[in-house]
Amino acid sequence: MKRDETVCFNIKTAWHAISRMYNEQGQEHELSASIGYVLLNIDNQHGTPATKIGPIIGMEPKSLSRMLNSLEKDKLIYKEQDENDKRLSKIFLTEKGKEKRELARKAVKKFNQQIREEIPGQKLEIFFEVMQKINNILDQKRNTETTF
Repeated sequence: MKRDETVCFNIKTAWHAISRMYNEQGQEHELSASIGYVLLNIDNQHGTPATKIGPIIGMEPKSLSRMLNSLEKDKLIYKEQDENDKRLSKIFLTEKGKEKRELARKAVKKFNQQIREEIPGQKLEIFFEVMQKINNILDQKRNTETTF
């Protein structure tokens, strides 16, 4: 089997191309694809528990912690202890963070619009079904700890 016939190769090359595109677009706004992704997954009004962000975006706790510290240093986010459970902290966007989040949101919407203009809806539906199935297989594998 050729590498370009493997699922992993195609997903990875597509993701790298998308990430590169977002990094190039965000450069003038000091915004990377990773930063945009984190900002987009913080609830704009109610904040998001720090422990919920990692699983949502697939980032390991150590990497997420470094990212959040960097975002806090750059004044894009701030942390508050949860009123009900002092062991938890919630992440909130600053005004600057909300502005950067909006830039990321617009870039994602524009890219998705371009894709939807080029690829018929029924093909996208199949794509989403296949990607969901791949994620389900990976979740199953992770939960049963079997290897391929």
